[in-house]
Amino acid sequence: MTRQVRRLAERTPPQRERYADLLRAVAITAVVIGHWLAIYVTRDGRGFQGGSILQVASWTRPLTWLFQVMPLFFLVGGFANAASLTSHLRRGGNAMGWVLGRTARLLRPTTMLLGGLAAAALTARGLGAEPALIGVAVWLASIPLWFLVAYVAVMVLTPPMYALHRRAGLAVPIILTVLVGGGDLARLVLNVPYAGQANFLLAWLAVHQLGFAWQDGRLPSRRSVALPMAAAGFAALVLLTVVGPYPVSMVGFGGERVRNTSPPTLALLALAVTQTGIALWMRGPGNRWLRRLGPWTVVVAINSMIMTLFLWHMTAVVIGVMLLYGTAVMPDAMPGSALWLLLRVPWLACLALVLALLVTLFGGFERRAGRWAASVGTVKGVWPTALTIAGVGAVLAGLLALALAGPGHHGPTGLPVRVLVAYFGGVAALGFVRRRYSRPARIAGR
Repeated sequence: MTRQVRRLAERTPPQRERYADLLRAVAITAVVIGHWLAIYVTRDGRGFQGGSILQVASWTRPLTWLFQVMPLFFLVGGFANAASLTSHLRRGGNAMGWVLGRTARLLRPTTMLLGGLAAAALTARGLGAEPALIGVAVWLASIPLWFLVAYVAVMVLTPPMYALHRRAGLAVPIILTVLVGGGDLARLVLNVPYAGQANFLLAWLAVHQLGFAWQDGRLPSRRSVALPMAAAGFAALVLLTVVGPYPVSMVGFGGERVRNTSPPTLALLALAVTQTGIALWMRGPGNRWLRRLGPWTVVVAINSMIMTLFLWHMTAVVIGVMLLYGTAVMPDAMPGSALWLLLRVPWLACLALVLALLVTLFGGFERRAGRWAASVGTVKGVWPTALTIAGVGAVLAGLLALALAGPGHHGPTGLPVRVLVAYFGGVAALGFVRRRYSRPARIAGR
């Protein structure tokens, strides 16, 4: 594995935007560490109890401005998807073939996680574990899948949204931001039922469009653009949270009347603009640093298994809780206290070791998915197109049902039946189209 990664790093084409890969690696690493730090767990006669440190220690909430980097991930996603789509079309592929290939990269490691959680739940039940405990464990381990609802939807919409970007440029994210503000107004001021739910898609689309603009140069990385952008975004963020109606925390937690992520708000978009400005400002130094083989090899290694890292990091939490809590290594401590903070060191070390083992076991599925996805070029015809759309819709429905289910006993697999039926049915449909109807791009381009 180490030799393979080093060879990939050495063979990187000179035109590759290495800095985008660095940002993706930094974003996912920050998300993983942020989740690990935010969780508190106690154990008493009733078993394990837990929650978010944001609930009990208000001083931690401004720190979410550093650890809430999902806007950065969507920015890089927009850059990468625009570059991938344009390259795919130049090689003779079509948009439907691109969607099939791109979904394969995401869904193969996702399928491994869902299958692994179902198998673990069945095993635990057979060994006599309480159904309620299994339900909480599966719910906690599956939290990363909620994010995929938005990202898969945004990714699938890349072909039409990129075409819109080619026509209207930066006007698209501006209009999307206005729509997000309208949703906030209807929800927070006018109290319109279910208002703002469209922001789950509109806000992330807006950030994704910024990635398009970065990729084709409409959003240049000059300091004369990047610094004012970062300053304006930060000023808006302060005004909207410290002065305005939005909470300071960029990560939601129980008990909040308004959350900046559920659904995404103007405050979260202000953070996205700030992060975009900082990212563009640091592009030059970042690319110069990545010309060195050592740092670039580390970035290549992380990106080769980045979905596996993200998807399994909460499973590492479940395993870590069972291994550590209630032992001398991790005695009970008041969340937010000095002892609790000190105990974050063995906590992070244990979770990093567990996650490394999980990545060793499951990372190969993601790497093989990348090679498989690259072979998909074109998909044509009414039925293959309809089946692809239905498959994507079923996958999204399954992931959305999982996000809405919440903790609890949902059957022997720990997962609601509708989640399993919709998700695996959608994956089967997409796999059938890839095997039966897809053609390599090199053939289509002849």
